[in-house]
Parts: sequence; C-alpha cells; structure tokens
Amino acid sequence: MTEGEGEGAPNSGDAPPVKPKRPQLVFTLAVEVGRKAGDGLPDKATGAGLLIYATGVDEAEAVRETVALLKAADLSPLDVTGYGTLEERLAAGDEIDAEERGLMERALAENSVVVAQMTPFYD
Repeated sequence: MTEGEGEGAPNSGDAPPVKPKRPQLVFTLAVEVGRKAGDGLPDKATGAGLLIYATGVDEAEAVRETVALLKAADLSPLDVTGYGTLEERLAAGDEIDAEERGLMERALAENSVVVAQMTPFYD
C-alpha cells in the first residue's frame, strides 16, 4: 500500500459505528408555570401559560430543553403538554396560520425555544 491509501477507511472494528444524525423537528408545547421569586410575571398573577415552539430530535428532547431554559430564566415549570410537530398537527386537523408557521420556522432555523405567547393566570 502506498502512502495515503486507505486513509479514512474504517478500522478493524475498534471504533463504534457512526449513527446517522437525526434531523431537528419543531414541536408545539403548552407549558404551565408557577410563581418563583424574580420570575417577571405580573404581581398578582398566580402563574402563567406559555405557548412554545421548541426544537429537538424528538418531543422528549424538546421538552427537556424547554424546561431547562425556563428554569434558567427563573420560571417554575409545572406541567408540559406536547401537541406534536407541524405535520402531526395538520394531520389532526389543526389550522396553522402564516404567523405561527413563521415562528416554527424561526425555532428550527435558530435551533431554539421560541415563546410565542404568555398568558398570566389570576385567581
């Protein structure tokens, strides 16, 4: 074998097989948050509901990333409900307008969590 031949060829089973990279998807999540000091919610609010578009290779990853981000932002996530990807929501009969699609595209492009709406709760 001459110099350079075989470079990049798989070795004799020493390296683990390379898993194909799974694509990022955007999931629609509804998150209920409670009160926590410094959370930025209105004074008399008892919590809030957030509509979020979050990326992940699956819904579980999107939820984990969202909860971690909300905790880092001094919010107190109590409950997360997943509504699926754009395709799953369309298949379920949801109507999704251009603004909502734009926010989903932004989440995907930025590989991020986008809070689309926050509704404070009051007793």
